[in-house]
Amino acid sequence: MTSSELVMEGVDLMFMGLGTVFVFLVLLVGLINLMSFIISRFFPDAAPTIAAPKRAAAAIAQPVDSEMLAVIGAAVSQHRARRRS
Repeated sequence: MTSSELVMEGVDLMFMGLGTVFVFLVLLVGLINLMSFIISRFFPDAAPTIAAPKRAAAAIAQPVDSEMLAVIGAAVSQHRARRRS
């Protein structure tokens, strides 16, 4: 075999491989669409209802006492002082 015959055989093999992959992917997409159609036709789901988000403020119903506010303020001040230096 000459080198040009080897190259042509390689090109033929490449196109056969690419064609095989392309046909497989087309069949895969077609079968997935068919399956989706069949499932949605025979097993229809009701439209999902979106639940209203629960507010986080409702969970914090207890008032924060002054001692806790002082501790939080001191922690914030200490954090800001560390970030500056």
